[in-house]
Amino acid sequence: MGHLLNGAWTDTDTLVENRDGMYVKKPSIFRDWVRADPVGEFPAARGRYHLYAAVSCPWAHRTVLFRALKKLDSVVALHQVEQAVAGQGWTFPEEGQVVPGTDRHVKYLHEIYTIGDPDVTTRVTVPTLWDARTRRVVNNESSEIIRMFNSEFTGLAEPTPDYYPVELRAEIDAMNEFTLRGVNNAINGCGRSSTQAAYNESFHLLFQTLDALEEILGQRRYLCGPRQTEADWRLFPNLIRFDPISYQGYKCNLRRIEDYPNLSNYLRDLYQIPGIAEVCDIEGMKRGVFGPAGPIKSNGIIPLGPWIDHRRPHDRARFG
Repeated sequence: MGHLLNGAWTDTDTLVENRDGMYVKKPSIFRDWVRADPVGEFPAARGRYHLYAAVSCPWAHRTVLFRALKKLDSVVALHQVEQAVAGQGWTFPEEGQVVPGTDRHVKYLHEIYTIGDPDVTTRVTVPTLWDARTRRVVNNESSEIIRMFNSEFTGLAEPTPDYYPVELRAEIDAMNEFTLRGVNNAINGCGRSSTQAAYNESFHLLFQTLDALEEILGQRRYLCGPRQTEADWRLFPNLIRFDPISYQGYKCNLRRIEDYPNLSNYLRDLYQIPGIAEVCDIEGMKRGVFGPAGPIKSNGIIPLGPWIDHRRPHDRARFG
């Protein structure tokens, strides 16, 4: 995995994300915020901000989900990137992508980063939120971008639910930390750890966490009660990928989500929310992971299965 070093792309991995064989995700360094305040440095505005995402990435998927949930399709533009064989990180599928706010044509996402900071040293990740006015990367931390989408663009789109209500924030934050460690990071740990001991640790933590979530969802419809919150939509990208990708590709093969009655019904409940199925390209996710440039080392053959009907009825209405 390459990165930018003093503004130049390098394929030498000096920003190591591994400790004692355990995969450790490094924090993002672009952490500015778009605000509803019209006099702020990055005021919310229609057409000013651009979201760069990749179908294969669950972290980026969070932001695409919130863009759909908050009805921001006409407010924040979406651009998709992908990994290419012998490429320089995230690559635009079409040659000569024009960078919004400039007349510059680029092939790689890292070229956008250096427009705003020519000497930057950083990983180039999705999601990336770009400001066409100042020609800078605003933020590449998914957990912060979804909160901007939730609260800072409300005056520019039709009314939608608040997924981070004040009265539930402590519970949402605790649930986010629980699933981040036990699902998101544990899945990556299973797939990317370089020692058996590190893999074993992630594997056991993952299924302990899924077992606990199965029990929680046997008592209430959503993770934090009777209403959907940010916690549900942060977990969703890893659940939708679990059976077709993580179970086999990341060696998370003790149980499938389909083997958990509550988790599988809960997944279908979320998937059937209007607008969600349209931003869940499961076949595209598989191509991005198992393909020749994906993180799973294989011969590039994409698994055909499993076939899962996420549109079949669920039982979550029993909770009201």
